[in-house]
Amino acid sequence: METSQTIQSPGSTHVGTLFESMPFTKKHLFAGFVLFFAFIIEGWELMMIIFLSPSIAAEFNLTPVQVGSLIGAIFLGMIPGSYLAGLILDRVGRRKTIVYSLIGFGLVSLLSSFSVNFEMLYTTRLLAGIVLSGAINSTFPFFEELLPVKSRGKATVYLSAGWPFGTILAVGVAMLEPHLGGWRVLLVISSLASLWAFLIAKLPESPYWLASKGRDQEAKAAIAFLSEDQIHVHAETSLQISKVTKGSFLGIFQKNLLSVTLLATIVNFAFAFGYWGLYTWIPTLLQQKGLSMSESMGFVALSALCQIPGYVAASYLTSKYGRKKVMVTFVILASVVGFLFAYSTTIFQLYLFNFILGFFSLGAWGIWNTWLGEIYPTNMRGAGFNWGVGSQRWANALAPSLIGFVIGLGWAFGSTVSFIVLFMVVTFITVFFIKETEGKALD
Repeated sequence: METSQTIQSPGSTHVGTLFESMPFTKKHLFAGFVLFFAFIIEGWELMMIIFLSPSIAAEFNLTPVQVGSLIGAIFLGMIPGSYLAGLILDRVGRRKTIVYSLIGFGLVSLLSSFSVNFEMLYTTRLLAGIVLSGAINSTFPFFEELLPVKSRGKATVYLSAGWPFGTILAVGVAMLEPHLGGWRVLLVISSLASLWAFLIAKLPESPYWLASKGRDQEAKAAIAFLSEDQIHVHAETSLQISKVTKGSFLGIFQKNLLSVTLLATIVNFAFAFGYWGLYTWIPTLLQQKGLSMSESMGFVALSALCQIPGYVAASYLTSKYGRKKVMVTFVILASVVGFLFAYSTTIFQLYLFNFILGFFSLGAWGIWNTWLGEIYPTNMRGAGFNWGVGSQRWANALAPSLIGFVIGLGWAFGSTVSFIVLFMVVTFITVFFIKETEGKALD
């Protein structure tokens, strides 16, 4: 049984030291549950428009190029949104950024349901990407700054599992679209996600961020709350974080962080391109193998189910063996299976290799989402994490168009998928050079 302790010091105590001795409590469990929903929102939003695009195209008489641009609109919005979120996150706080972002997203999503033409729908989807970035990109840094060191890797990887749940939800609801009143009704339902902001507002602000702003008393209160009063810091003890300059995008390119930023940028772009390039075109690619559109949607849903045990395995392994060893192993195996998937000759092989691919690639994503939030010091964490996510969004926006281009050139299924998998190869090579963070206190 954990015993209460009081930290008394005539000088100062590093915030990370307190999290080394902090127990994992029900307060952490509640925070994980609340923030988990942010990734259900992401999975829902990013996949839903793909499944609704046939109905939207029919109503507005869209060309394939317009459909592709509509799918990519939210990603284009997330590019400036990520950079804005990086600046806001380190200035106004983790919790407020997520709350305001979700509320703004709800309003824009509601407005999009009243679109009278393609131009209005495209614009509102673009705006949705800008405002939603604050919630999506802030969730991991926020959660990591609430967790004890010994639980941080395991718990944060579980957070990533919101993506497949959101994907499965999007597939299920999309199949019921005609019975629910059409795509406009589903966009109204999406806007209701903003109500989750009221639960997020009940979470404490990050003690790391509070300490970085000199708000020691609030940070101490948050630590006592998270530890369920098992850790108290004396009123005269000052809290410290690593001394770095004020968070900014220029700061993450300073000499001591430059190599970290360059490596993380490559991983973010290559890994996102490899994943999104495949799954945005998977219905079309599967039709080359003889599956119908409805069968392809079922294929995506089953693939998402296989991603969940991948997260569970990654969560267990990363807390035992560290980020680097597990992620490198998972991405190498995903690459090998990706090539096998590319040259599958039967439907059974398609399902088998894709399920294994989903297991390893999404497990690796869970580790990377955790790792990316740990490699920067507190005052740079928001800028660094959001710069990385911005790189992902560039890949998200470019991959559908580039893959569509090579498909248009007549590339076969095997050639197209192999080209996509090459980006995963780049990923695991780059990961070798990033520092390990498992078991280490945040700076």
